[in-house]
Amino acid sequence: MTPQQPLIVVVEDDANMNRAMASMLDAAGFATVLHASAENLLAAGVPTAAAALVLDVHLPGMSGFDLHDRLATPRPPVIFMTAHDEPAARARSQSAGAIAYLVKPFDGKALIAMLHRVSRS
Repeated sequence: MTPQQPLIVVVEDDANMNRAMASMLDAAGFATVLHASAENLLAAGVPTAAAALVLDVHLPGMSGFDLHDRLATPRPPVIFMTAHDEPAARARSQSAGAIAYLVKPFDGKALIAMLHRVSRS
C-alpha cells in the first residue's frame, strides 16, 4: 500500500467474490485487506488507515450487521452487500448509517465511485 492508495477492508466469505473484489479495487487504485469472516476481522482489528468497510450481510457465524455493531466507534464508512435482498436488511443497513446497500451482482463502477467519494472526504 502506498500513501496514495486508500485502504478498503472487505469481509466476504465467498473466495471467488473476494478475488474479484480485490482485483477490481486494486485496478481502481485501492489497497485491499480481505477477510473471510467477521470473526477474522475482529481478531485482526480494523486497520486505523481504513477508508471504508465493505461487509457482506450474510456471513458464516456473525453477520455483517452484527460485525458492524461490534466495531468500535468511530468506524470507517460502511457499504453492505448481499445476494439476498430483503426489506428488513435494507432498513437495518439504513439505520446503521451505511453509505450504500448493494445487491449482488452489483455494478462495480458504482462501488468504485462510492469508495472514491468517501476516501477523499
